Amino acid sequence: MRNLLIASLVVFSAVSSAAIAQTPPSKEADAVFKDYVFSTGERLPEVKIHYTTLGTPKRDASGDVSNAVMILHGTGGTGHQFFQPQFASELFGPGQVLDTSKYFIILPDNVGHGKSSKPSDGLRMAFPKYDYSDMISTQHRLVTKTLGVKKLKLILGTSMGCMHAFMWGATYPEAVEKLAPFACLPVEIAGQNRMWRKLSIDAIKADPIWNGGNYTAPPLSGLRTAATLSLVAGANPLALQAQYPTRAAAEAYTDEAFARIVTRNDANDIIYQLDSSRNYNPWPTLEAIKAPTLWINSADDFINPYNYGITEQAMKRLPNSKFILIPASPETKGHGTHTWAKFWKDELAKLLAQ
Repeated sequence: MRNLLIASLVVFSAVSSAAIAQTPPSKEADAVFKDYVFSTGERLPEVKIHYTTLGTPKRDASGDVSNAVMILHGTGGTGHQFFQPQFASELFGPGQVLDTSKYFIILPDNVGHGKSSKPSDGLRMAFPKYDYSDMISTQHRLVTKTLGVKKLKLILGTSMGCMHAFMWGATYPEAVEKLAPFACLPVEIAGQNRMWRKLSIDAIKADPIWNGGNYTAPPLSGLRTAATLSLVAGANPLALQAQYPTRAAAEAYTDEAFARIVTRNDANDIIYQLDSSRNYNPWPTLEAIKAPTLWINSADDFINPYNYGITEQAMKRLPNSKFILIPASPETKGHGTHTWAKFWKDELAKLLAQ
């Protein structure tokens, strides 16, 4: 049940850390980029990108790493979210699609997330106003400079990571062989999608306790409103109706969910995380994406509705791509279907086998 909110506080893709799959040994490290200039022109003396790896790099006859796969998390998430059983237990084991004895898996925490540089480290609202271009720039530096990978075998991205995958395909077409963007649309964040994000941001800022970002206690009123929007945006209505068929059951679950998630993420971090999508818009550059692409959305995704007609238009411009819409059912997870590998792992295997 708790996985219906595949999200943490306002986020639709970070998951609870209570249940962690048995995974192969992992390594964690930090990449530090000195005198980093953000897309806004703002600077920091250094930007830290925390990352986790599974498996071992393997090299081809030219000495280049040939088995690297990067998996990108969603808004508010971290690389560790992919250790959840519904993901790791379906993919990383012996003989599975992303068997870590075969692939070198890279799981970064994006700027503003997890153990990477973020507003809550101390700068609060004075932290540079990063956006997705800064995120993929630091991902690229991590992969090419820190890890020495010239070309990734695959980028698999969920939610925000899905959007990053589309950006990678157009911005660094020579640096990635295949793309698997799950749960997003390759268009500007507008309409309902921008509205619920802005409403969440505005709710936090309107809380007097927020105090311009200089709060001494969590601004709970704003965080609760943001969590409400997240719950509605990220869930599957069919599953909620089936699992909580009475008023008492629904309200009890809501109270439990709020108690568990409402202060999980820092309020300033949330503002930055939600606003970082403000400049996202790969639509004008779709033709630059040459990598074979497996694009999967789900029909119960409130955040990326299937009936906009956007996917049909986009596929005409992405001839090297396959689009799959997972039908809604009591078993799907709303927007969070992206993290449940059982729904799409067979298609991912086909992409890698091409």
